[in-house]
Amino acid sequence: MKFTKMHGIGNDYVYVNGFEEELPIEAGRLAELVSDRHFGIGSDGLILIKPSQIADFTMEMYNSDGTRGLMCGNGIRCVAKYVYDHGMTNKTTLHIETGAGIKKLDLKVKNSKVVQVTVDMGIPTLIGEEGETPLTPGVAGTLKAEEIWRELPFKDHPQTVIPISMGNPHAILFVPDVTDIPITTIGPRIENHPFFADRTNVEFVHVTGNDSIRMRVWERGAGETMACGTGACASAVASALIGQTGHSVDVRLNGGSLHIKWREDGHVEMTGTATEVFTGEFFI
Repeated sequence: MKFTKMHGIGNDYVYVNGFEEELPIEAGRLAELVSDRHFGIGSDGLILIKPSQIADFTMEMYNSDGTRGLMCGNGIRCVAKYVYDHGMTNKTTLHIETGAGIKKLDLKVKNSKVVQVTVDMGIPTLIGEEGETPLTPGVAGTLKAEEIWRELPFKDHPQTVIPISMGNPHAILFVPDVTDIPITTIGPRIENHPFFADRTNVEFVHVTGNDSIRMRVWERGAGETMACGTGACASAVASALIGQTGHSVDVRLNGGSLHIKWREDGHVEMTGTATEVFTGEFFI
């Protein structure tokens, strides 16, 4: 099976061109094999680029543990770079179908290669006991603190988070210093808390200015990763929602930075790079 290794600021995936390749085994199991950093290619998961009946392309993603993911902000930027750089399209505006709906992407091209991608990530929602509330400008301005924050009980002490969905769930914690947190302990506890029906990603956020935050992420199905695009969006929204930042921020992650803008129409824009690392063949 031919593959391409790519990453968005360190959030790396194995990409397979579904227009040309037929998977040798079930996709979830393949994701486990290719993701292994000792016996496989090494990645945070597997992303398949496939045809779509309703958009330009389909992105189908799997976490490193083989579970299906709905959306990946860093991954979708790499899909855009792949299809343009490999001559599958000449469009600089793309619509890509994902498990979280169709996303619009604007490509910045230099010397016939994509160097930057801006993604319309849609309108975020606040996750509650009875469903999700779209965070449109009118709604966001009327929310009370007790509606925004969620206390998750644990035997030793509770954790207070802001639960936001970007098409996939996120629990945002604000901390004094992201470098000094037991992420491998707290991350999986919150990931598997029963409040989140299908587990959650967990973001640890330190606000560093009105237009900047520092973030680390524990991703469901993958553990700590270098970056998470949807998590950066959710963290930026949460920071603005509680008045800690403005609506346009730089999010610094372990693998690099993303620019996130929560627009006046409620949509969130994410801008960042995408990098192709190498191509090869994987034998089953």
